[in-house]
Order: sequence, then C-alpha cells, then structure tokens
Amino acid sequence: MQTYLVGGAVRDSLLHRATREKDWVVVGTTPEEMINTGFKPIGRHFPVFLHPETREEYALARTERKTAPGYHGFSFHAAPDVTLEEDLKRRDLTINAIAQSEDGKLIDPYGGIDDIEKRVLRHVSDAFAEDPVRILRIARFAARFHRYGFTIADKTQQLMQQMTAEGEADALVPERVWAETCKALSEARPSIYFEVLRACGTLQKLFPELECLWGIPQPERWHPEIDTGVHIMMALDMAARLTEDSQVRFAVLTHDLGKGTTPAAMLPSHHGHEQRSVELVRQLCRRYRIPNQYRDLALTVAKYHGHFHRVAEMKPATILKVLHGIDAFRKPARLHQFVLACEADSRGRTGFEETIPQQAKQIEACYKAATSVDIPTIVRGLKGTQAKAAIDKARIAAIRKLELRQN
Repeated sequence: MQTYLVGGAVRDSLLHRATREKDWVVVGTTPEEMINTGFKPIGRHFPVFLHPETREEYALARTERKTAPGYHGFSFHAAPDVTLEEDLKRRDLTINAIAQSEDGKLIDPYGGIDDIEKRVLRHVSDAFAEDPVRILRIARFAARFHRYGFTIADKTQQLMQQMTAEGEADALVPERVWAETCKALSEARPSIYFEVLRACGTLQKLFPELECLWGIPQPERWHPEIDTGVHIMMALDMAARLTEDSQVRFAVLTHDLGKGTTPAAMLPSHHGHEQRSVELVRQLCRRYRIPNQYRDLALTVAKYHGHFHRVAEMKPATILKVLHGIDAFRKPARLHQFVLACEADSRGRTGFEETIPQQAKQIEACYKAATSVDIPTIVRGLKGTQAKAAIDKARIAAIRKLELRQN
C-alpha cells in the first residue's frame, strides 16, 4: 500500500501558490483494507475515503472506460493492481498528473513539470475527449493561471473544438455547467473562461445569449470599444477588480443580454434592451438552475442599470421607485451589490477604466437621505397604504432637498 499526494496540491506547490486542500491516491490496496484502517467511504461511483483524522480525501488508484456520452458515461476499475501511472493517465491536464510520494519524490510520467515551466495547459491523453466537463475545466484553469502566463496547447485547443463539433458538449448537465461557471466567476480574470469557450465553439452551445453579443455595435460616444461582447468581458474583469462577490460578477456578465436581440434597424442604439435583458436572464437561470440569489441580483441589475447611469437626471420620485425596485430598504446589501455592478459596467469601457462614476455616490446619498426620515413620527395614526404613501412622500422630499444642496 503506497500513498501519493496528487493533483492541485502538487501543481500549486510547484507554482508557489497556497494550497487549500489536498487529495491523495492510494495504490495497492482494497476498499475493505481502507475501511479496516479507519477510513470512511464517501465515494458513490468509485472508492473514495475520508482520512479519520485529517478528513482529507483518499481515492484508490483507478482506470476508467467510456461507456456512454456525457459526464456520467464511464465505468471505473479500482484494484490493487492498478498502477500510479495508470491512475495519472486518466487525468485531464499534465500539470494535474504529477504525484508526490511520502518521501517527497515527484512522479511525473506525462511531462507536467516541463509544462509548468513552459506555462502550457496540455491534455494528458486522447482520453481527454471522452469527458466534456474537461472543456469547462480547461477554460477555468486558463482563467485561473492567466496571471502566470499559461496558454492552451494548440493540439488541446483543436481537441476541444473537435469535441464540441462532435456534440460532446451537448451532454453536459445543467448543474455541472453552472458549477464550473460559478467557479470561473471567482477567478481573477473570469473573461478568459468565456473567451476560451468561445474560441472552441462551446460558448455558442451553452450560452448563445452571450455568444451573439460579439459583433453587436454600441454608440461610440458612450462605448469607444463599440463591440458589445468586448464591453461585457471588460466589465466582467472590472467587476473582478472591484469585488470578490461572484453574484455581482454574474450580474455584470448578464446585464446587457438584451442587446443581442436589438433589431438591426435600431443599431447602434439599444432602446428598451433592459427589459429584453430581464427575460433572457430569467431563461438562462432556469436553464442552468442558477441559485435564486444570483438570479435576483442579475434581474435587478439588468432592469435598473440604465437608471443608475441617469440618476442625476431623474426626478426624486423616480429615484425612490428605483430604490424600491432594488429592494434597498429591506436589503441594504443589495444596494451595495447593485452599485458595484453598475460601476463595473461604467468602468468596463475603453478609456474609462480608472474613472469612478459619480452616480455611485449620488445614488448612495439618495438612499441615505431616504432612510434618514423619522418613520415612527410620519406614520403615527396611519395604517396600510396611507402609512406607505406618507413614508414615500417624506422620502421624496428628503431626496429633493439633497438634490437642491447638490445644485
């Protein structure tokens, strides 16, 4: 029985990155022996165990064989005679197929160390093509390791294109698409994930609402980059600069989906795109069963981001309606998320990257003024709709005074 540290922990150590978790592979043993040693079985499809003390995952060395399309279409063989090299061969990338023995020796049968030095993401074997999730994983790793200068090997890129063309990506289940996409949104350069998917044709398959944004023009006066797809990627990376909140990043990613359905005769104007974006966000979230908190913020940003940019021109009553629409009074954190998303939208434009929009301070000042009214005094003796109307009236007056002070 031999135990080896594998995968991300070895890779990140070679890149001098912090490691959050460790995975181990065990060679030359059986599930029964693992259980007798005190390990707790947790694997549903193949033998994986939790260490009784560290709670880290230990998997028996295994091989796999493709039996049907999609992520679950595999049969697995785990036995004492499966070698470490056989186990490593089934992994996705060479940089993830390096093992470390208990005495610190590195086992690298597929050239992962060399690829780390050359900054290349390369598939281990042709078995890569059997699992469509690996397309998403490579795109995610490209986003994660872009800062280190990693690029995708040409043959790997070609293989991803071939997999997509042959329909492998069609077998991806919604939950796994969202799981990988959500992880990608947390990376420092999330745009790389979507650009990689676009380059191999997978974006068109999975996110056609995004794919169609490239080539759609916007008024150069407001968008010097012109192309809507380019703007969305710029705004997404700006959101990554401003916040680690992946809900905000998702909202930025989807806020302009409606521009992809603007009638050609209307271009480059996009009047009414906000409401079209709302419906497309709903469809996208239903398709991938995206959590409600992501959906709700994305819908809010899609519907009201135009109001944010025009806040200085709006009447106090309209500003109050927007604050209600954001649900700012019941969920103050939602207003903060909304402002961050709109700031990313504003700064995600060529030449505006370092220009902080004044609207952020303006709408926050309006919210502060609206929440400063003395509600107990205002609603004394009133109930229901009368109380609500009185509160709104006081809040509008407070916002109006703020505007007068600004003038």
